[in-house]
Formats: sequence, structure tokens, C-alpha cells
Amino acid sequence: MPPTSQPADAAPPAGGPASVLPLVVGAAVVDDLRSPRHLLSGRRTEPPHLAGGWELPGGKVEPGEEPQEALHRELKEELGVRVVLGEEIIGPEGGWKLPPRYRMRVWLAQVIEGEPAPIEDHDALRWLGPGHWLDVGWLPANLPIVQAVLACSPEAADPPSGP
Repeated sequence: MPPTSQPADAAPPAGGPASVLPLVVGAAVVDDLRSPRHLLSGRRTEPPHLAGGWELPGGKVEPGEEPQEALHRELKEELGVRVVLGEEIIGPEGGWKLPPRYRMRVWLAQVIEGEPAPIEDHDALRWLGPGHWLDVGWLPANLPIVQAVLACSPEAADPPSGP
């Protein structure tokens, strides 16, 4: 197992400054949990300072909601899909920092029902193929997450070679 990931049912790391920040959850939606080659990106529509930037889908964890439950809810609301979750992509200090005051936990996810559509928060979705995961203008807080997923996904690093 890559050092930057853990099983989806593992407990989050305890302690550290990230544990006091409000939690957001995100999904690196891929075509295959074991050998990801394609990654789904969404272009934000709001707030204005984030509009036009590309991100991983997800959202805030509501009071009383478990992080994985929140992620399933958010993906249904934003994209109209059901997913199966894979490993969590562990960020520094137990969560990826989202300025100004949030931290994010991210899991690999694979669609098991529905076709992703930009229903809420996005005006466009794009599947990024091998060698192209960094071709969109990722929001600064999402870029290190995408790079971490890419580092654990050798099949996604290079486009297939032609004849």
C-alpha cells in the first residue's frame, strides 16, 4: 500500500493543528480503484474567487454526519452518481489544508451508478486521461492532492504509446 494512503475504514490520524479545523471531504473519482488511469475534474462556478478553477468534487461535512456519509451525499448532489470508496489519500497533519479555515479528507472513488453531470457547483466536468491529469487549472489547494494521487497511480502518469 502506498505510504500516502490508507483503507477507507481506517480512523483519521489524531491530534495536530488540522484536527481543530472544520472538515470538508473530497473524492478523486477515477475509472478503476486498483489501477487508476482517468481522473474526473470539475470546474467551479462559485464563489467568485474560485470560479473557473478545477477541483475534485466534494463538500462540507454537516453536523452529526460521518465524513464518508457526507462524501456520498455530496457526490449524489453535485454529480448525480453513487460511488464505491477506495483508500483515503492522507494529507499532511491528517488533512489537506483548504484556505482560509478548512481541512479536507480525500478518498479514491469509482462510479457504480449514474453518469457524472455538472448538477451543482460546477459548470463543466472533464475526465483527464493518462499523462493529462495536470492539464487543467487546478485550484491551488487541490493541486497537491492530485499530485499525491498521481504519485500512487503509475498507469496514469504517461499516455499510452502509439504504434
